Amino acid sequence: MKTRVSFSPFLQLIMNKNISKVEIMEKGEITKTLLILGIPMIISMLVTALYNIVDTYFVSSLGTHQSAAVAIAFPISLYFSGIGLTFGVGAVSYISRLLGAKKNEEANIVATVSFYTSIIFAIFLAIFLIVFIRPILIFMGATETVIPFALEYTVIFIVSTFLSTINITMGNIAIAQGQTTVTLKSMLCGAILNIILDPLFIKYLAMGVKGAAIATLISQIVTLIIYFYFFFIGNSYIKIKLNNFKPTLSIYIEVIKVGMFMFILQVLTGFSITLISNKAKIYGVAAVSAMGIVLRIVALGVNVIFGFMKGYQPFAGYNYGAKNINRVKEITKKSIEIITLYSLIWSIVIFIFSKEIMSIMIKDPEVIKIGEKALRYNTILFFTFGFQFTFATLYLSMGKAFIGGILNIGRQGLFLIPSIIILNNILGLKGIMLAQPAADIISIFVTICVVIYFKRLQKRKFPTI
Repeated sequence: MKTRVSFSPFLQLIMNKNISKVEIMEKGEITKTLLILGIPMIISMLVTALYNIVDTYFVSSLGTHQSAAVAIAFPISLYFSGIGLTFGVGAVSYISRLLGAKKNEEANIVATVSFYTSIIFAIFLAIFLIVFIRPILIFMGATETVIPFALEYTVIFIVSTFLSTINITMGNIAIAQGQTTVTLKSMLCGAILNIILDPLFIKYLAMGVKGAAIATLISQIVTLIIYFYFFFIGNSYIKIKLNNFKPTLSIYIEVIKVGMFMFILQVLTGFSITLISNKAKIYGVAAVSAMGIVLRIVALGVNVIFGFMKGYQPFAGYNYGAKNINRVKEITKKSIEIITLYSLIWSIVIFIFSKEIMSIMIKDPEVIKIGEKALRYNTILFFTFGFQFTFATLYLSMGKAFIGGILNIGRQGLFLIPSIIILNNILGLKGIMLAQPAADIISIFVTICVVIYFKRLQKRKFPTI
């Protein structure tokens, strides 16, 4: 007798397109809902990091100078994503609370205002970068031997990152309504295409670093098309319409008070990467290349947490808007448990296999030697990141911008940048490698202090989480 195999309730929930994601956020079992909302985003963020790794792998095969050029240009993408996250994450926080309060029309207006405003800001940034591209790249760490490759790559890369701003904004608006699978589909299609086109353009058509930039551009176009279909033709719960573009000061305040910290985070992260490249170039092109590769690898681990938090944020925000405070507490507790376990496993794996991982990425023995140490240092305290980022996201989802924002920008900005400068002056290249664990120590200490302070002194104003 054959046994009929059936999907688990969890898988049925994921695959059932007819189930309202908004309803799941309100009534779904907490662990399952976190996974339903989080797993698609984890996959999409992992795939995004993966195609950055693939970019790095094929570009590294061209030579150390080409690898350094791509590493130097990478922070530019963070400035564009900062705009997308400002109006995307800011919109998620506001929209999810509006949906929880059953204010659907207001949610549509907020989504539309955020969408068109992000495009306007991205246009101005793209124009500025293209006009001043050469001095900007030199400031970011490009040497005379690297600058030709950096220029060849970056001009096209700017166009693709402009499109990524729009994609990030729309992706977050989809997340606000619990439609994380839409973001997964769009990012997955774009990433897979990028992975296919990288070897085609770089290796077989011998286009070099320009080929990598073109592959990224095409992938962003495909992602954009999928998002456009969902919002303007498909069955999006939230409607982006030109006649809903009704910007008001109150909307911008609500969106930007949360989103601006995401922008600051991206800017500070981009600046910290630029600072690392700028300081590392003193120790040679191999050091610049190694640090660039390490940062791409570390992004794999970080992006899993980012992805999970993208599922957690609307879940917590919706229930906070619906005044289900006990449910918010349980969501937060479970989130910390899941993310901390993952972070610990990731830290152990990377620490043990750092040399092998670097050897896969590049064959230059000097780059491998530097990268092996840097990779271990960058992940040794990674297990603390999940705890810190969960509370940062919690406060942002509640609309408590200042407290959430400070926690959000601490690890990769406020604490990392001075750590790079101070430790480099004291320990040289090793100091640059040790900057991240130093920032981790400060970040977790500040997070614990803030959470305790927040609980003790503001119980009447905010719920105890």
